[in-house]
Amino acid sequence: MNDDQHHPQNTHDRIDPRLVGRPARIAEGEAEVQLTTVPEMAADERGLVHGGFIFGLADYAAMLAINHPNVVLGAAETRFLKPVVVGDALVASARRRPIEGKKLMVDAEVTRDGAVVFTGAFTCFTPKRHVLENSPS
Repeated sequence: MNDDQHHPQNTHDRIDPRLVGRPARIAEGEAEVQLTTVPEMAADERGLVHGGFIFGLADYAAMLAINHPNVVLGAAETRFLKPVVVGDALVASARRRPIEGKKLMVDAEVTRDGAVVFTGAFTCFTPKRHVLENSPS
């Protein structure tokens, strides 16, 4: 990622960084988020981290790559490639593809010590209003 840019965070600013990571860099169409997995993420006694936390990390990076206040996830195609355990230090990198219409496509990968453990293609949208505005309860 290009280190000469750092944009302010415009979305998802209330998320607990212990659960989905801490933004390391936000640039135009790109983001990087770092996460060290914690015991509360363990799915079993051996410390295997539940995949939902890995997905959440990648999704958060994708949302920051769009960095629009109303960005929402519409769909995702993912691959879990290697197991993650409690204590692993992870880095999610996300990059927006060229814009085509209303869909914003973001490619993300999560690495541990340079090895890819997860990949995903995220389909995002940026509605004019917050998704909860004028929405039935």
